[in-house]
Amino acid sequence: MSITRSALLHAFDELLSPERFKDYGPNGLQVEGRGEIRKIVSGVTASRAFIEAGIAAGADALFVHHGLFWRGQDGRVTGWMRQRLGLLIGHDVNLLAYHLPLDAHAELGNNAQLGRQLGLIPQPQRFGEQDLGWLGAPGAGLQFESAQELALHIEARLERRVTAIPGDGRPLRRIAWCTGGAQGFFEAAIAAGADAFITGEISEPQAHYARESGVAFLACGHHATERYGAPAAAAHVAAQLGLVHEFIDVDNPA
Repeated sequence: MSITRSALLHAFDELLSPERFKDYGPNGLQVEGRGEIRKIVSGVTASRAFIEAGIAAGADALFVHHGLFWRGQDGRVTGWMRQRLGLLIGHDVNLLAYHLPLDAHAELGNNAQLGRQLGLIPQPQRFGEQDLGWLGAPGAGLQFESAQELALHIEARLERRVTAIPGDGRPLRRIAWCTGGAQGFFEAAIAAGADAFITGEISEPQAHYARESGVAFLACGHHATERYGAPAAAAHVAAQLGLVHEFIDVDNPA
């Protein structure tokens, strides 16, 4: 079965509502390819390795969280940009990218899927820029008496080393999280009453905030925390439209 490119774009826009977000780059169709779609290949980032793997897998459309175009780029098509665009255009493959809309989706987004992977039960409360931060509690059978216990749990689930700043050693009853490069949300997580904050990256200030506030901070990998939203959303749309879907994970230590 196949559908048109415009029908695919409409399905993703309906699902993810990109018009709700002020983002760092364009959401939706970033590179136009063939008009008929049979197979979607999803991944985290539109790297050359991912594009090459998607082409080899027979993709008509690639669906990613991190696309090609970001605010502040100078627009020149040279080097790595030329290589990526050359592959997409040369093989007539569509590229669709959704950044903050994919982080935020209540069921299929990066935050929702990371919470599910870690066994965290989300609460309605949100925090941070555009309410992207999530707050919740450990699910049934889970109990974290220290940042180290939580770090070991995360490492087992994500298969990635965690950088943990322990805070004051309190039991972790209210856990906040936001995937990717959301270390700047830490102060908002503290204000929201979190005992610990999980994200992808750490910068210099966060260790001091953790020590001074008593709230644990855990950096679990930008890529590692954002591996789950793209395949969940793409699989949902593929099933809805009768398309084939495949997820390809290109490893990234960041």
